[in-house]
Amino acid sequence: MNDNWGKCGLVAAGFVIGSAGVKALTSKDAKKVYTKATALVLRAKESIMDTVTKARENCDDILADAKDINEKLATEEVIGE
Repeated sequence: MNDNWGKCGLVAAGFVIGSAGVKALTSKDAKKVYTKATALVLRAKESIMDTVTKARENCDDILADAKDINEKLATEEVIGE
């Protein structure tokens, strides 16, 4: 019987801690932290997307140059035959 009271006490403590946690997470200070963290993530995303765009452009240039080289080689082979 004593073991059941211990389990009930743990459940009650969990509810109290959970309620306090919800209040802490919805406080004005917590919202400021979330807002600043979100702004940081958005800035990081913008920076990463700029880098990805530049890399994609470079890859497109490399692919176009490689295709030109292959076309020239194919033309030289046809002429050489």
